[in-house]
Amino acid sequence: MSEAAVVNYASKRHSVELRDVPRPTIGPDDVLLEVAAVGVCGSDLHQWTGDHSWPVNYPVVLGHEFAGVVIEAGSRTAGWTPGTRAVSETAAVVDLDCPLTRQGLYNLDPNRKGFGYGVDGAMTRYVRVPARCLHRLPDGLSFEKAGLTEPCCVAFNAVVMNAAVKPGDRVVVLGPGPIGILCAAMARLQGAEVAVAGLERDRTRLAVAKRYGCTPIVEGLQDWAREGDGLGVDGVIDAAGVSATLKTAIELVRPAGWISKVGWGRDPFGHSLDPLVQKNITLRGSYSHNWPIWERVIRLLATGTLDVGPIIGGVWPLAEWHQAFDEMHSGRIVKAVLKP
Repeated sequence: MSEAAVVNYASKRHSVELRDVPRPTIGPDDVLLEVAAVGVCGSDLHQWTGDHSWPVNYPVVLGHEFAGVVIEAGSRTAGWTPGTRAVSETAAVVDLDCPLTRQGLYNLDPNRKGFGYGVDGAMTRYVRVPARCLHRLPDGLSFEKAGLTEPCCVAFNAVVMNAAVKPGDRVVVLGPGPIGILCAAMARLQGAEVAVAGLERDRTRLAVAKRYGCTPIVEGLQDWAREGDGLGVDGVIDAAGVSATLKTAIELVRPAGWISKVGWGRDPFGHSLDPLVQKNITLRGSYSHNWPIWERVIRLLATGTLDVGPIIGGVWPLAEWHQAFDEMHSGRIVKAVLKP
């Protein structure tokens, strides 16, 4: 049996198409998940446009933000029975003997491979998932919102785990993409006053950031950052997809402040880091997430403490993946969701 899937088949620009792929077979430690909703990530768009900076195992089914229902469970997957609603983490392959994995930091395992680039992802009807990746979904949480647990976990890691936000802080988020806006929402939950900075073409997405209580900024970012004592903001979350924004982050942050770098950019930085030293700035990278973060974020979503509704710009059937990608890539919406 085969099903339609959104497949990235080569590194060349726009090498993505709808193809029939075989229905996956599972091993004793896996489940077969029937996908109910899958979010489109910026990384999916980067693979579509061919400007990504990570290795891809071509051809590969795209999609790593997904939720669905277990329809088949392997012999060693205790507790996972057909009909169970679940959401999946992204670490499809990890080295269980890696010291980082043994510490629970499998997201940092150098041998980690994720859905949608290392192994087949969820932009299709069925996906094979190691049971260790699964989390149960509360009944009241819709699949469309649950499918966005993963980017929320990225934001949680960048803001709660790898930044130092305190109530009353003033924080700038660079980049009004899905991760940037979710980082801003997380910083607001932490009690910060938040500005989200973008370009003129980002006006629509910046309006979504405003719905989370943030100040949208296209012009006048330096002025906002220096309100008060003039020394700069307490922290910057760099969620832009270019390396050059790190220079802006260093300029905006006050001495002894912090920067959390979560955005990817394949180009060299090209600037001196002396100001980072002179201002005694704490700079931390933030990558992916792990089990306890997922459990915490699911609770935030289930209770409505974090509402991802404002960032969902539309839901498309799988066959209309191209329109969904284009809407998101153009900046007309923040987030697209596909329903296989």
